[in-house]
Amino acid sequence: MGAHGWSAVRMGIAVCGYLAFFCSEFVPVSEAGCRERGNHNCCPSRDNKCFEYTRRKTVCYCDSYCQKTRDCCEDYQHVCQISAAIDCAVGSWGPWSSCSSVCGVGSKERSRQVSIPPRNGGTPCPDLRQRRGCYGNNVICDNAKEVAKILPDFYKRNFNDPWRRPHMLMKEEKDSYCVYLRVKQASAACKLKLWSAQLVRERLVCAECQSDAMSNSDRCAGDGKEGIRTFWTAAATPGCHGSWMRELSSEHCRCPPYSVLFV
Repeated sequence: MGAHGWSAVRMGIAVCGYLAFFCSEFVPVSEAGCRERGNHNCCPSRDNKCFEYTRRKTVCYCDSYCQKTRDCCEDYQHVCQISAAIDCAVGSWGPWSSCSSVCGVGSKERSRQVSIPPRNGGTPCPDLRQRRGCYGNNVICDNAKEVAKILPDFYKRNFNDPWRRPHMLMKEEKDSYCVYLRVKQASAACKLKLWSAQLVRERLVCAECQSDAMSNSDRCAGDGKEGIRTFWTAAATPGCHGSWMRELSSEHCRCPPYSVLFV
């Protein structure tokens, strides 16, 4: 073969090389995907074994979880007959509720509703409820801040003061009233004396407000407010203190034996 013949062969080889390069770049090759998996094309939920290889030999998935991770095969939607993922959508926040505590530290809440629920692996819904702290300061809180001082009922003695001068006027006697309070907390020191040992959690205690203990408003300090926890301290037992809640009050009454007195 002459020089002219060898030149023609080399030219042909070069042309074939260019054609091969051209075909590989511009002629589409069948894309591998979910349809290549046969009878088990698609997989429910998350399944790391449910994958195929793309034309570029990268991994793609055919499980429903791939909609979240965005690594589905290109034919996933068509082969698996699944609609596009729909993310959750929520409405605006509602107003904050009132403080859970009328007096003192409490909490308030607000909520929102789901307007579009998530479907087909869409983004799940965010929090639908929020809570934050608050401090109740109702007009009745001033009375709730008072701390009741109490004594056992054996201090209620009616006796004549031997030191009173005849010309001295007697103090006006006012009718007593009773308050029934539910003990919520009592310190350990209350167990040191018999009378204060009865002040135990959830016990209903009758506290009597006598004339000598009344203020100018004809009431005893710290007699509580219904539904609000207030505080007390035992005047005759050092270290004995706690809290209670008022449940009932009665005018013109006397508490039964083994009750307490407001000081």
